[in-house]
Amino acid sequence: MYRVPIHFQAIRVRLPEREIFARLGFRKGLTSLSAAERETVSKTIEEASDIVLLKGAALVMDIRDRDDAGITLEGGTVFPSSSLTGMLAGCSGALLMGATAGQGIMDAIAACSSQNLTRAVILDAVGSEMADAALDWIMDYAGQDLLRSSRRLTRKRFSAGYGDFSLENQQTMFDMLQLGEIGIRMTPAKVLIPEKSVTAVAGVLRLT
Repeated sequence: MYRVPIHFQAIRVRLPEREIFARLGFRKGLTSLSAAERETVSKTIEEASDIVLLKGAALVMDIRDRDDAGITLEGGTVFPSSSLTGMLAGCSGALLMGATAGQGIMDAIAACSSQNLTRAVILDAVGSEMADAALDWIMDYAGQDLLRSSRRLTRKRFSAGYGDFSLENQQTMFDMLQLGEIGIRMTPAKVLIPEKSVTAVAGVLRLT
């Protein structure tokens, strides 16, 4: 399954309101918000979620070789990262995935950044958390398919730019997932555009 990239042009997720509030720095029992303030924030979150257009991509590949320095996928693609190797310990394959919250949310952030910074910060948090929620959705979707062949996904995933899994690997992820098909571009510095776009790798385990 997914030996070629599969693209999801309209992902729908539960609005991650709790995670958005946490990203904004609100902590239950520690941060005091009046009813009016909470209503204003919640309303802005709802408005932002209507702007977000989640899209994603997924690809499953076998792991052909590994050592302390990294992993080699079928076809010879190498991801040099001891951290990634550690996360994929015991895995027979890897799920490569990418997701974006779309350009609309970035345009909305830019439109209000100079006049209403608070709103811009909320929109930013919504874009980030919903893009991450799209990765959760992809993992759930792929996980259900993998169970049919007695395989499952690791709970954890790993993104380029963290630990020793350098941002340079983002180019490989971009190419393999054909992220241009879901409206994502890449800068020379290997940064994804629109900004609220993410890639990640999860492991595929065989059930015994």
